[in-house]
Amino acid sequence: MVDNLENEHLIEALQQGGEDAFTVIYQRYWYKMFLVAYRKLQDKEAAEEIIQDIFLRLWKERITTKITNLDHYLFAAVRYEVISHIRSNVTKGTYAGNPADFDSLSECNTENQIALKELVSQIEDGLHVLPEKSGEIFRLYKLEHWPISRIAQHFDLSEKAIEYHLTKATKSVREHLKQALYTILVTITAFLCQ
Repeated sequence: MVDNLENEHLIEALQQGGEDAFTVIYQRYWYKMFLVAYRKLQDKEAAEEIIQDIFLRLWKERITTKITNLDHYLFAAVRYEVISHIRSNVTKGTYAGNPADFDSLSECNTENQIALKELVSQIEDGLHVLPEKSGEIFRLYKLEHWPISRIAQHFDLSEKAIEYHLTKATKSVREHLKQALYTILVTITAFLCQ
């Protein structure tokens, strides 16, 4: 019976097109996922919509998406979608939650905004030395949170090729960030020693 299957077997059944497996996953997780989204958003409709979107995407991409840990996959999706929803609504000026809640969620104070902008700038600088496609793949995976399977379809490449580009880009960005961090530490040390 599908109801009693472990998550690994449910994933296998889902990837083979199993509607029963999808139903079991939905029944096991939707309420827990909804609670996580609702606690952050304090908006029932938005939380429900986010969870429905996640499950819709899971069903549509069930065959191509590689899932090794169902809990991690689903709750990471909730986290990313909640943050994306809040960012979208803050940009539109429609975020109705308590500003203190938003600050705790994304640590959106002035110093952190500056640090985040600097980090993004340093990452972008690290990506500029790469071929355009590698940089774009990195952005889609790390910043837009696209699954590897979707990126592979977008660029008409194999998943192995996407993983190669990601490895190459990650090494480049990491090396660039090490150099930038060293420069920052030297500057801070010089400032503190004055």
